[in-house]
Amino acid sequence: MPGSEVVRKQSVLGGAAGIALLAFALVYRFYPTGGGRVAPEPAPAPSAPPPALAITPAPPTPAVPEAAKSNPAPAPPPAAPSAPALPPTKAVAALLKKADKALAEGHLLEPADNNALALYRQALEADKENAQALAGLEKIHKSISQQIGTALDRGDEREVARLLEALAGLPHTGEEVAALEARLKVLKQVLPLLTRAAALLKQRHATQPAGDNALEVYRQVLKLDPGNKLADQGLAQIERDYLDRALAAAAQDDFAGADRILDEAAAIRPGSREMQDTRARIEGIRHQRAVNTLAQANSALDAGDTALAESLAQKALALSPDLGGIDDFNRRLRNARLYASFSPGQVITDQFLDRHGSAPPLVVIPVGTFLMGSAPGEAGHRVNEEPPHEVRIDSGFALGADAVTVEQFGAFVADANYVTDAEKAGGSGVYDEESGRIIERRGVSWRDDYLGARAAENLPVVHVSWNDAAAYAKWLAERTGKRYRLPSEAEFEYALRAGSTTRYPWGDGNPDKVYENVTGDGDRSPRLRRSWAKAFPRYDDRYWGPAPIGVMPANRFGLRDMNGNVSEWVADCWHDNYTRAPADGRAWLNPGCVAHVIRGGSWGSAPDEVRSAYRLGAPADTRSPRVGFRVARDL
Repeated sequence: MPGSEVVRKQSVLGGAAGIALLAFALVYRFYPTGGGRVAPEPAPAPSAPPPALAITPAPPTPAVPEAAKSNPAPAPPPAAPSAPALPPTKAVAALLKKADKALAEGHLLEPADNNALALYRQALEADKENAQALAGLEKIHKSISQQIGTALDRGDEREVARLLEALAGLPHTGEEVAALEARLKVLKQVLPLLTRAAALLKQRHATQPAGDNALEVYRQVLKLDPGNKLADQGLAQIERDYLDRALAAAAQDDFAGADRILDEAAAIRPGSREMQDTRARIEGIRHQRAVNTLAQANSALDAGDTALAESLAQKALALSPDLGGIDDFNRRLRNARLYASFSPGQVITDQFLDRHGSAPPLVVIPVGTFLMGSAPGEAGHRVNEEPPHEVRIDSGFALGADAVTVEQFGAFVADANYVTDAEKAGGSGVYDEESGRIIERRGVSWRDDYLGARAAENLPVVHVSWNDAAAYAKWLAERTGKRYRLPSEAEFEYALRAGSTTRYPWGDGNPDKVYENVTGDGDRSPRLRRSWAKAFPRYDDRYWGPAPIGVMPANRFGLRDMNGNVSEWVADCWHDNYTRAPADGRAWLNPGCVAHVIRGGSWGSAPDEVRSAYRLGAPADTRSPRVGFRVARDL
């Protein structure tokens, strides 16, 4: 019946549709994207990007033709599976968890069935692109590579071979394995050499005999295997022996020997950090030795032993050419030689040795060279100032900061029971204000001023002869134990000029401010208000006669009143000119000479007599209200 046929056809079609629906469900289960790959459940994100290792995916299933879709054929019976069914997703996660644990615990290759490598491989069999498993294999790859490198460095041939076998089982390691196998081959070549070198080291044949020593064998190893760690360690051991010997030599102050040893060691491991550190340590020892030696040199200088001080300083300088403090030492040494360890410009005061009291303050004068005398073209020039000649002051000396005072000279007279030439002669010259001249007056002596009245103690002593001045200097030498004397004429002019080369210490013309107590047109005598016939115009220093010491400014050497206040006796005998005069600053003396030189201007000198080159002579017993003196001292 037609109805029965319809029912039969519907049954057939319904069965076919059911088979197709089942087939579609299976395809959707295992190939949901239509690409022929299994779609695993999402895995945890890997800690690093997926490595280069790749698992080749299965080929895609051919597409079903459109005709087959519209007229599906009955499904063939299922074929027998060619591989075991894939584990469920939870099983893969469990494998990965076990693999990560094994990796963290270092079980990369053992035990046989429960190591990280085997577990990651099992996970990839179930999920061929599992990122976590691939990352794990990459970590195993890196770890095995590092272990092989370490084993090669320590020369463990068997361990290298074992690890290479495991590395070869990983994907995409062919080139790396080949390179490592080449290194293993080299290792097999060098192992006997390393054994031989170690034996030679043990026998203390590090560098000798030639041709059969550890150093040469290690170098052979490095030619075959330039990066061999064992050979480098052997060379480091040999180098260490050299470095220890260099340090020992430095500890004994044998720095030349230490340098030789270091030069030999430099060829063992050129540029090694150990070599650089040892050089730095030895340089530190050398520098400290130099510092200590220079300290000893300064101590010797303090003790007055200049020869020993110089020897020690030279030793310190040889140890460290750029030694700090050497310039200061050289200055002190120079001062010690020239100035007995004083410094130019320093003020010194010698105490008496056997009683209370002290010598007048002295200023240390710097050594130097100057042109003494004056040329014929200088205004006011006199022939006894010729010829101008160079004088070199090359021995340090000290000169009184001021002229000797009444008080200082009185201490000498009282202590030595000394009688001056004025007292012996019964008087001295004084300034007479009525006539404006120097006149002789009875009873005047060193105790009196330029007018013949009792002098203040802080005035420069006058009415003293050259003999009196020389006696005072001799007494100071006895009281202090130092070499006191009168200055030479050259020393006096050198100190007066204080580096100047002009007519006066301040220049060639009139002074523009108060420099000295000299005659100025503003001066007036104390009672009659007299003025000078010859004086510096527009100049007034406020004193007619001598001023107390210390009120006038000092010159560049620190000396006062060198060219004013009172003229001063010096040691030299009088000579009419400078022909054959000493050129080294010494006093020009002749046995039995009766006249001596007076230098420097005074409170009553005309401007021409205040010139730096001005000089005159007088008998040794001459006394005057315009002449005093100051002392010098050898250093």
